[in-house]
Amino acid sequence: MKVSEIIKGEKPVLSFEVFPPKTSESYESVKSSALGVAALKPDFMSVTYGAGGSTDTYTLDIAESILKAGVTPIAHLTCVCATKDKIRSMLTQFKNSGVENILALRGDLPQGITKESLDFTYASDLVDEIKKSGDFCVGGACYPENHPESNTITKDIENLKKKVDAGCEFLTTQMFFDNNILYNFLYRIREAGITVPVIPGIMPITNVAQIKRTCALSGTILPRRFIRMVDRFGDNPAAMKQAGIAYATEQIIDLYANGLNAVHVYSMNKPDVAEKIQNNLKDIIG
Repeated sequence: MKVSEIIKGEKPVLSFEVFPPKTSESYESVKSSALGVAALKPDFMSVTYGAGGSTDTYTLDIAESILKAGVTPIAHLTCVCATKDKIRSMLTQFKNSGVENILALRGDLPQGITKESLDFTYASDLVDEIKKSGDFCVGGACYPENHPESNTITKDIENLKKKVDAGCEFLTTQMFFDNNILYNFLYRIREAGITVPVIPGIMPITNVAQIKRTCALSGTILPRRFIRMVDRFGDNPAAMKQAGIAYATEQIIDLYANGLNAVHVYSMNKPDVAEKIQNNLKDIIG
């Protein structure tokens, strides 16, 4: 089923994200974790794609396994440093496997590589290629707190509109910890003429080490109430995990209450975290 169909109703939608293994040695354990998340029967699941396509085969394998488990998968596809032939080959494999949803991403530029040397300069170029290659439902990423490479939010939104105009049917946000940041972002993109559905991405922070990684990757702002939570519970792993899940749950409830009917949880390969969030919302999502 296409994600654009799943998210268009009024029923609250909850989805989870998993990542493929980096090596063959960890394949079975990672697949087991991904299927553990799939066993919760979320509305859909996304499978990430390694830098430079380093896990492309595993992404497809995990997505196929999720599909066989009865859950709609979204396969991430990153075009940085990929040739057109490589992308077309991956699209053919997705199509043959029954994977019909793709999250189109440019990816991070490796050091020493310039945009001018690439077959795909921007994610919008990849979106265009995907739309030419089959009846895929294509999503894109967006940054409520501004893309790290954009000098201004206005410029970032201009680039986002190019991606939507190329054929993105929905957008999934980078993680954020203050819902007001998202609401302000939504106002600005609607004013710019971007009308496709936006799926908020929520990251449950369940240990202190995650915070440094998260801030380094996304540059996200940490609200005072979040910082106080970490100060109070960060030295107690069990308490920090419970508090982080509760914080994410509260964010999700507020998003649903304010009319965002689809929420994507960066649960990664943690079935227990996904299950606890799902249970916290069981009477809301039905």
